[in-house]
Amino acid sequence: MSPAPLVVLVGPMGVGKSTVGALLAERLGCAYRDTDDDIVAGEGRTVADIFVDEGEPAFRAIEKRAVHRALAEHDGVLALGGGAVLDDETRSLLAAHRVVYLSMDVEEAVQRTGLNAARPLLAVNPRRQWRELMEARRHLYTEVARAVVATDGRTPEEVAQAVLDALELKEA
Repeated sequence: MSPAPLVVLVGPMGVGKSTVGALLAERLGCAYRDTDDDIVAGEGRTVADIFVDEGEPAFRAIEKRAVHRALAEHDGVLALGGGAVLDDETRSLLAAHRVVYLSMDVEEAVQRTGLNAARPLLAVNPRRQWRELMEARRHLYTEVARAVVATDGRTPEEVAQAVLDALELKEA
């Protein structure tokens, strides 16, 4: 039997998947993995550079392969990029996993992501673009999630504890 992630985190960019994921892994005594980090390591360039050089469809194909590989190989805490849920096959695979959707409202999102050039999908008008992204993705995050944990006004430690509580997982 192949390993399966203990927890998979999904949600929009800037919600804290990486920070919370690392905290969860520490509390659960397991490894942490981020598919965006896998992509950067495998491609030898940033996600933003891939978007600029090759476009979103090429990035999504790379992302899909990275997510499918991580779901098959990793048995700890796994964080997926914000758009990973756009792929039908990925959503089907996620049905077999403990997925938590980390959510936040637009004001917190803009505060966290700002005008960060490393986030190519928010480069022009972050507030409007984030709302549009969430309108397109919120139902997909909800579809794949066993639990939804709001991050607004919470510290990463509080969010990590809320994830553990929502999934009824015990710390190591």
